[in-house]
Amino acid sequence: MIMAQILTIKQILSNLNGVFPIDQAVIEALPKEVTFDSVKTFGKSAWTITGRLVGLEEDGTERQFFVKVAYGEIGYIMLRGEYESSKLIYEKQSDFIPEPFGFGKYYAAQPQTYFYLSEFVDMDITTAPDPVKFTTRLAEMHRISQSPNGKFGFPVQTCDGNRVHVVAWEESWATFYRNLLLGVCKLDFARNGPWPEFERVLDHVVSKIIPILLEPLQEDGKPIKPCLIHGDLWEGNVGIRKETGETLLFDAGSYFAHNEMELGHWRCEFSSVFRLELYTSNYLKNYPAAEPADQFDDRNRLYSLKGAINYSAGHPRSPLRKTAYNNMLYLCEKYAPIDGVDKYDPRIDPSVTGECIVPHLAEGLI
Repeated sequence: MIMAQILTIKQILSNLNGVFPIDQAVIEALPKEVTFDSVKTFGKSAWTITGRLVGLEEDGTERQFFVKVAYGEIGYIMLRGEYESSKLIYEKQSDFIPEPFGFGKYYAAQPQTYFYLSEFVDMDITTAPDPVKFTTRLAEMHRISQSPNGKFGFPVQTCDGNRVHVVAWEESWATFYRNLLLGVCKLDFARNGPWPEFERVLDHVVSKIIPILLEPLQEDGKPIKPCLIHGDLWEGNVGIRKETGETLLFDAGSYFAHNEMELGHWRCEFSSVFRLELYTSNYLKNYPAAEPADQFDDRNRLYSLKGAINYSAGHPRSPLRKTAYNNMLYLCEKYAPIDGVDKYDPRIDPSVTGECIVPHLAEGLI
């Protein structure tokens, strides 16, 4: 526990000297017909240790699994949330996410360690997904999913990176998004310190802009439905199955939301591929914008605040904090002007300039 609080995953990996920290709990989570053979570290992750586990079928055939390890309370929330998210997606579309097999806690007492076990898929993570095929599948996932109680939220806490979502059930989408946004802002203030101007504009967004843009979505007899979303969808969390060429999701941190919420990440600087207009336009062909449709781009800007501020909370001194502030200024100027604050500046708006970042790189997390 102490190690996990002090050291980054990169530092922990260095201390392990390339040896994956396996535990009997992971072995017991394998399918009954599989016996453990070996495990090695595999891939890179900013928040977890990842490995490829080889098991043997009863006839001696090798079968590969992907195992992910994280530490402490956040590790528990993060991997439990991913397991529950992946199960729901897999139940609806078994070829859209690797099959989840288990989640649990290591028997070793210290540090408190948790794991997530899934199918291992040989993936191409460098090629961009086909915009038409991928957005068709994504829209289908949103459309066929059903909230268990008709509300927005999720039965367990989930994460975006290592930051915990506020996902308590709400009948009102405006209320749910308000709580979600304030939750990531609280994390950002704790990590990056106060910013009085930001906080003043945020209060205005919460009290004025969210009701203006989101409350109409559940009025006039045609309310939006809560859809299961991935929750952290950008090109870094998708890959192409080499065997079939089909796109797969991974690293899910889901909740039931307005489907357009999924596209909010695509506006952020860390998303250089999905930000291309081709992805959004093809998605909207399969799942048209909610009414009023002419406010879609403004809702997208509003939804992008969560992704940008969440990224800032995990990456101190990130430019995305200023991006979120500038986007809030835009929305306030358009819908509910506020005196005594800065003006929106298109020169620092990534949706105008095309500015991108390489996620996690500057902070040395991978």
